[in-house]
Amino acid sequence: MGIIFCLSHQSGDTLSPYLPAFPGSDKICHMTIYGLLALTVLWSFYPGRQGTLVKVALKTVVFCLGYGMTDEFHQSFIPQRSVSGLDLSADLVGAMLVCGIWLRSKSLRVFLESWDMTLVKWLKGDYIEKRFKDKSF
Repeated sequence: MGIIFCLSHQSGDTLSPYLPAFPGSDKICHMTIYGLLALTVLWSFYPGRQGTLVKVALKTVVFCLGYGMTDEFHQSFIPQRSVSGLDLSADLVGAMLVCGIWLRSKSLRVFLESWDMTLVKWLKGDYIEKRFKDKSF
């Protein structure tokens, strides 16, 4: 979210040299970044904590849509930037695509859950303690 905010805070002439030169490239960028946002939200809302798979996906899409709306509002104050319904639609499509893939891909859900467990162990110190005991770092 911080990266999205920082990119949104740049004036239009600052970002345009970095975008690919074909029409609609900015929409692909919106879809990509909001797809990544959806993936991180799915990781934090995974079903073990927040309900069924469909509920988690819906919460994620609504969250991403809400953040996209605030992002577009934020852009209205930036020089050479404007509010765009097409950008918001691209944000929504990116989040929905990732949620759809996540719903249909058990391996992606398992990967996110295992990564979550590794992070929890690491934060608790179990992972670091074991590494020091084994001297395998």
